[in-house]
Amino acid sequence: MTRQTDFRAAILDAELAAPPGLLDGLGRPSPRRFNVYRNNVAVSLSEALETAFPAVARLLGEDNFRAIAGRFLRLSPPDSPLMMQYGAAFPDFLAGIEALASMGYLPDIARVEQALRLSYHAADHTPLPPDALAEVAPEALPNLRFTLAPCVQLLTSNWPIHDIYRYALTPDAPKPRATPQDILISRAGFDPAPQLLPAGGAPFLHALMDGETLGNAAASASEHTPDFDLSTCLSLLLSAQAITSLKT
Repeated sequence: MTRQTDFRAAILDAELAAPPGLLDGLGRPSPRRFNVYRNNVAVSLSEALETAFPAVARLLGEDNFRAIAGRFLRLSPPDSPLMMQYGAAFPDFLAGIEALASMGYLPDIARVEQALRLSYHAADHTPLPPDALAEVAPEALPNLRFTLAPCVQLLTSNWPIHDIYRYALTPDAPKPRATPQDILISRAGFDPAPQLLPAGGAPFLHALMDGETLGNAAASASEHTPDFDLSTCLSLLLSAQAITSLKT
């Protein structure tokens, strides 16, 4: 192992001794200074995770979250100097912790928060005017293809992820309903927001993201949900400023 590898390993593992060759100004070994530096790194990475995943932190509690964050940062140290990207593997890491099996929704809540980060840092876009669809001839509507904004994220879950996310972070939010929920994330202003999709909304949006026409996307949604409401979904996409252009 190289000195750099030894140093990096010791920084992330408090059980490892300070690497040899670390000296103070008088040429003496300086393990105490190294321990201070190591602790600062661990605290900074834990705080970065807590900033990125506030709902997960609230659901776990401060002490539990910091203990789990300590385990994660040793197994998945940053691989980029851009700290806004740190924690991308956190949802899958949570899914692999047996002690959290009773909180099966937790990895999906982490995926919601990771998607919010991706949406926040996505490229800016010019949304489609709200009245753009009204200007399209009715017979041309089924053949429309939508270009969605770079910030758009779709999440599907067997858990009530929208309700749980709100319950964790919003005071006086109602208790989560016992039903699966799907979420659209878009950025209508400066900050992205999760929007609860109506029944059939996820297969509809997924088809649009795959480049399907409006007619085919609506048909896919109707196969999943016979009473799929196309108008409601289109209104949601427009109000969330999720569409950037139309193609016939």
